[in-house]
Amino acid sequence: MTLLNLFLIAVGLSMDAFAVSVCKGLALEKAPIKRALLAGAWFGSFQALMPLAGYLLGRRLEKLIAPIDHWIAFVLLALIGTNMIKEAFSKEEEKASCTMYFREMLLLAVATSIDALAVGITFAFLRVDILPAVGLIGITTLLLSAVGIKAGNLFGRRYKSKAELAGGILLVLMGTKILLEHLDIL
Repeated sequence: MTLLNLFLIAVGLSMDAFAVSVCKGLALEKAPIKRALLAGAWFGSFQALMPLAGYLLGRRLEKLIAPIDHWIAFVLLALIGTNMIKEAFSKEEEKASCTMYFREMLLLAVATSIDALAVGITFAFLRVDILPAVGLIGITTLLLSAVGIKAGNLFGRRYKSKAELAGGILLVLMGTKILLEHLDIL
């Protein structure tokens, strides 16, 4: 997997955390850089830990699943991406809270990184060098989440659904690319 492909996956995965960060930023009267980095650290850490856990799980199941791993990668990325696209068009409003208490941030960080667990399983089948991959995903998410806090505080709700849409499309395209490369179509 190329660095560009990995970066695109990192950006796609971080869009949920970015969208939640935008909502957090909306609720904050002021968004100092300390709060933005705190949110980024929460989301970035979990976006890095979940694919690592998925990778370790995937390596254990590798022999059973190796013959169909490209299909699994495609289906997982397509499902995650499609769900993000659906959420982008949803009229349902998410409540934004200005608190950053441990329990709330833990729940948000876990909720926004579940899809990264599935991507980690995919990485095991694709034999991705996992430590640089999770590092890039974590740093990308940290930065985009911090930007999301600031952007939400400055610009409001208008970019949240666009971020989810872009992230979903990226993940669907990456899954399709993996499948087509394995089938020797690309």
